Amino acid sequence: MNERIYLSSPHMGGSELNYIQEAFDQNWIAPLGPNVDNFEKELCAYSGAGHCAVLSSGTAAIHLALIILGVKTGDSVICSSFTFSASANPIVYQGAEPIFIDSEEQTWNMDPTLLEEALYNQIKGGRKPVAVIFVHLYGMPGKIEEIASICKKYEVPLIEDAAEALGSSYKGQKLGTFGDFGIYSFNGNKIITTSGGGALVSNNEAWIKKARFLATQARDQAPHYQHSEIGYNYRMSNIAAGIGRGQLQVLDEWADKRRANYGFYKQNLRGKGFTFIEEPDKDYYSNRWLTTVLVDEKATGFDRETLRTELEKHNIETRPLWKPMHLQPVFSHYPSYGGKVSEHLFEKGLCLPSGSNLTTEQKQLIINKITSLL
Repeated sequence: MNERIYLSSPHMGGSELNYIQEAFDQNWIAPLGPNVDNFEKELCAYSGAGHCAVLSSGTAAIHLALIILGVKTGDSVICSSFTFSASANPIVYQGAEPIFIDSEEQTWNMDPTLLEEALYNQIKGGRKPVAVIFVHLYGMPGKIEEIASICKKYEVPLIEDAAEALGSSYKGQKLGTFGDFGIYSFNGNKIITTSGGGALVSNNEAWIKKARFLATQARDQAPHYQHSEIGYNYRMSNIAAGIGRGQLQVLDEWADKRRANYGFYKQNLRGKGFTFIEEPDKDYYSNRWLTTVLVDEKATGFDRETLRTELEKHNIETRPLWKPMHLQPVFSHYPSYGGKVSEHLFEKGLCLPSGSNLTTEQKQLIINKITSLL
């Protein structure tokens, strides 16, 4: 049995330990410190965002964005259906109702036409959504200009979930900076990691200051512990931020490696019953966080699940594409628009091992196992 090949494992760049050692040498083991401050500045410099708060997770970032926008019990928030549940869970944390929007076929992200239909219907019915959570999946930029324009037209704030798309861009502008808020994730399987963590970015300085306040238990300015609002333990630690500072230095290099993985798979599987998602035109730049394929059972002789289980027998980790939120038992009773596109993607799609630390030998082994099934 070969050594396990993971879907997307952490990949250190080499300088992370320098920042961690510096924190130990200066005894900045406490939750906040210089690494946190500098990681926020460096993320702003990289992304072009005006202000940043680094947090314990991308989920925490979405939750704080909803709180700052005033989402409360009885409200509604529009969300991509084809995504991980972390995009939608914070809506329910706030007692609000998620409204799920299907994907368009070109980028697999939220369909602007369906978004406008949902906003129009909801407002006409006297229940204007408080926010839109739009997700860029697998590193592929969605139709963000159209989405932002629609949100502006209906005067609904846009939360841009770029958890999977740090380093991706549209027309040269980094994803996460088109909305009122942007979300990044540094979970262990992301393109760069802090073990666990996330970030909230915005050009609104007051909002980010508010996020930092809420994320540190909402402690009022007083010599004693005083609280006028409910707070959360959502701040990133100084040690984790040190890892992030080192990882940020290799982000573009890791994106290049993931894009090379995509090219390798495409070169070896094209025309054999596998469909790859393409960048629609030169304006779209994907970090190719995960390489995904749609399996044509008629052409290959097997379906997605047969391929997944066969690769697992050889210790190769793959994963089906996201099961849409409108199909999830916990969310199935909420309103949704469309659904056929994301349902088809879930039925046919598979994520292949895509780590920036994959070796040529590992990639060739994966191709050999796939082609042996054909």
